[in-house]
Amino acid sequence: MSRSRTLPRLLCSRSAHTQPINKNFLYISSDKIIVETDRKTLKLTKPTNKPVCIMMGWLLATDKQVMKYANIYLEEGFDVLRVTCAPWQLLWPVKGAKVIARDLLQLMSANDSTYMVHGFSVGGYVWSEAMIHALTDKKRYQPVLDRVEAQVWDSVADITEVSVGVPLAMFPHNRLAQKITKNAILAYLKALYNVGMVHYERACETFYASPCRAPALFLLSSTDPVGNERRIRRCCDLWIQMGIECTWQCWPRSPHVRHYLKHPQEYEALIRAHIRKNMSSLRSKSEPCGDECEKLKLSALN
Repeated sequence: MSRSRTLPRLLCSRSAHTQPINKNFLYISSDKIIVETDRKTLKLTKPTNKPVCIMMGWLLATDKQVMKYANIYLEEGFDVLRVTCAPWQLLWPVKGAKVIARDLLQLMSANDSTYMVHGFSVGGYVWSEAMIHALTDKKRYQPVLDRVEAQVWDSVADITEVSVGVPLAMFPHNRLAQKITKNAILAYLKALYNVGMVHYERACETFYASPCRAPALFLLSSTDPVGNERRIRRCCDLWIQMGIECTWQCWPRSPHVRHYLKHPQEYEALIRAHIRKNMSSLRSKSEPCGDECEKLKLSALN
């Protein structure tokens, strides 16, 4: 296991230390610790007493971008597990996203932490694959999902929009490259339906019928071509019908996975209020909650 490294101060308001667990998992903590796991079980050799935010990133997100969000959780008393998925792992799920999801669930199962999930864009797909794996052994894994006390979905993408989201992530400022990549992905998905699309479709169904019943916060924009408002609204409505408490924040105009940059005070207040209301392990330490959480959310608007 490689040594932990301290991120530059410009990335974090307080000193943060990171430790790779594998090529897709990075452990981030405000404590000066070296995080090691058993290679077979993924159990931490020195268990943390903190809740863990599982941060399911968007494609090709940089360290600097992710740390803007991780800082919120570090300040609220969390450690953060950053989960990444490369474009090839998304497009070849049997060897990519499904493996990441299986390892994530194994790590969660092996450790006794309480969890919060904060997912961006296609991070929702990787999380869906973890839930599909959980459904193969409900007796073992449902208690793991029950330790997820809150979830946040920022610009969550229906995986049927993969042909839109991947080109945009890879070539954000090159429309010609986006068009070429989109056509290539569509041809790939059509030719190799059983390689990709069949898994995406099942993941979508599983996300909408989520076995994880933690209170959810949806953050999105009416103008986002990837995190489509109509599709996310459908998911939110279904979850409410299932008894999942949902909070909805849709801004009129805001770029995909850039809502924090566009509305920083409101975004951060919503996250902090969601944490303080729902995370039992922090509730006694992190005031306010209840009515005060509503005041915290409203303060961002003033």
